[in-house]
Amino acid sequence: MGKVIGIDLGTTNSCVAVLENDQPVVITNSEGQRTTPSVVAFTKNGERLVGEPAKRQAAVNVERTFFSVKRQMGSGYRAKVDGKMYSAPEISSMILRKLKKNAEEYLGEAVTDAVITVPAYFSDAQRQATKDAGRIAGLNVLRIINEPTSAALAYGLDHGQPQKILVYDLGGGTFDVSIIEIGDNLIEVLATAGDNNLGGDDFDERITAYLVSEFNKAEHIDLTKDLTAMQRVREEAEKAKKVLSSSSSVIINLPFITTVKGEPRHMEMNLTRAKFNELTRDLVKRTAVPVKLALKDAGISAEDLGMVLLVGGSTRVPAVVDEVRVLTGKEPSHNLNPDECVALGAAIQGGKIGGELVAGSSAAEIILMDVTPLSLGIETLGGVFTKIIDRNTTIPARYSQIFTTAGSFQTSVDIKVLQGERQFSKDNKLIGNFRLRGIKPAPAGVPQIEVAFDIDANGIVQVSAKDLGTGKHQEITITASSNLSDAEIERAIREAAEYEATDGERKAYIDARGEADTLIRQVENALSDKQKKKSLEGHQKKQIKSALSYTKKLVARTKPGNVSKDQALEIQRAASDLRNAASVIL
Repeated sequence: MGKVIGIDLGTTNSCVAVLENDQPVVITNSEGQRTTPSVVAFTKNGERLVGEPAKRQAAVNVERTFFSVKRQMGSGYRAKVDGKMYSAPEISSMILRKLKKNAEEYLGEAVTDAVITVPAYFSDAQRQATKDAGRIAGLNVLRIINEPTSAALAYGLDHGQPQKILVYDLGGGTFDVSIIEIGDNLIEVLATAGDNNLGGDDFDERITAYLVSEFNKAEHIDLTKDLTAMQRVREEAEKAKKVLSSSSSVIINLPFITTVKGEPRHMEMNLTRAKFNELTRDLVKRTAVPVKLALKDAGISAEDLGMVLLVGGSTRVPAVVDEVRVLTGKEPSHNLNPDECVALGAAIQGGKIGGELVAGSSAAEIILMDVTPLSLGIETLGGVFTKIIDRNTTIPARYSQIFTTAGSFQTSVDIKVLQGERQFSKDNKLIGNFRLRGIKPAPAGVPQIEVAFDIDANGIVQVSAKDLGTGKHQEITITASSNLSDAEIERAIREAAEYEATDGERKAYIDARGEADTLIRQVENALSDKQKKKSLEGHQKKQIKSALSYTKKLVARTKPGNVSKDQALEIQRAASDLRNAASVIL
């Protein structure tokens, strides 16, 4: 087995790390950054941009640029671009493919295996969608682990003294809190809770709404109808949030934000940290409920905590840090980089699975015990949700329960599989259903049907049902109907591979065209020099102009969106002929 990479697939930014000499190392991307924006864009000439290049052009390509797709994982989300529909796993796979490529360039070898992290409160469907994204990206996902657990693993590597810690993970799109016990060579999750719709994106949106509202009051202009203007405001809101983490105020300055009757209008205003705190106070307070629930489920109080670990870029917001102090009575730890520690922990787990850790080292001996975040069960008579596995059960796990029929002489039963905490099925998440056939006809209450739930180390569920009288058996691995089918995944894998193959051709074309453009300008400048022009004989001048004209036409008629290797070679040959013809004046 080669190197196993650890990936934190984030809502706002993603990070990839690998284990080297028993220590996890963050891999920088092709732009020289340690994290990669989780942004994908489709340009009008057919290119796909991922990361910083995609983020940079967002304001001028709003409808074809996709942010925060992680929030759509496991849903029926589809984005339409040029008549083609893309699911959340497909778009996420493009981010994963970039991270994979960066890792391969860093390591100098092919990478196929990975550990990918997800929010602790991700449902089964969301975990399966994440695994699908990895598969489409060409990765063998060895393990899906919870982000807070991964952060604790990174922390526990160097701070392994026995203690109970609280991991407070506020990222770009999700919030998780986990109570984790670090013992002798053991990292055990005691409880987890969270909110999959709370994160830095919501803080940005509050600032955005405030700026747009204030601008409307002052200028009587509604920017919400201008997609480009709104994207610029969102980008400025994100920057302002970051500045306010260390400053008491920030100047918002967006020149030419819009025009009215040909007259440009500018946005300029001052935003204070106090106003920012006021706008986002309820968001910060929302984190209190999961914290209290996790402590209660773990059976401990805040006084029992040895440390509070902050994870996720949004924990840099001062009001968030203040809330953590109030909730726990402790000073939060800043020992780990909140943007990188999740990927580092995933790399450690990857190294452990891949057998890369030196035998006898502290990391090699660590045992990781995670939990399932939500209760699992089935619908029973009266629409009641009957739990079979309670939330915060250590995984992997297998639990079963005996049920019977509600009607006489039934030969089949429909089994609805649900995830959640409410008493009635309708209030929980339906994650799958199947039918057990071949039951021996008998009066109601006589047949004995065993329903078993198996949760693997990834938190992915398999459910089976068996009629103990006939031995008839039926099982399913839960894949929500909103996720991709095997056929769709295989198609996405083929398309991703095809696109990867055209990348080289597209780059060769762009390089050839760029070099030809430079040469054209050099030749035109040389021909404009009267002294050089006089030195040319008639046939030389004619040859240069002919080669120059042909090269310019060739460059003008080919488009980056649909190029081939042959077109790149044709431009290279034309440029070579031009260079030879013009050598006397260059």
